[in-house]
Amino acid sequence: MTIKESQKLVDDWIKEFGVRYFNELTNMAQLTEEVGEVARIIARRYGEQSEKESDKAKDLGDEMADVLWVLICLANQTGIDLEEALLKNLDKKTKRDNKRHLENKKLNP
Repeated sequence: MTIKESQKLVDDWIKEFGVRYFNELTNMAQLTEEVGEVARIIARRYGEQSEKESDKAKDLGDEMADVLWVLICLANQTGIDLEEALLKNLDKKTKRDNKRHLENKKLNP
């Protein structure tokens, strides 16, 4: 599935089942909440904090999909073509950073 197709899929779902998009500020708060849930799992599962028994069943992929869902909602309601934006962003990073990481002694001991 392309990013464009994902944006259409989410938009179609909202129109059929979601009544309407939450406003942008509500979705921004939702995005922050969802990113926090991803951070919690990663901090406990891969970081130094111990994982609580109640967190062990949490599905990291599902939580990441929640982040993607809300990000797509925000893109749709603000008129952003995420596929185009990602390609432009990759081009910017390539022009700016094409040697930076290769020459970073911390990354290449």
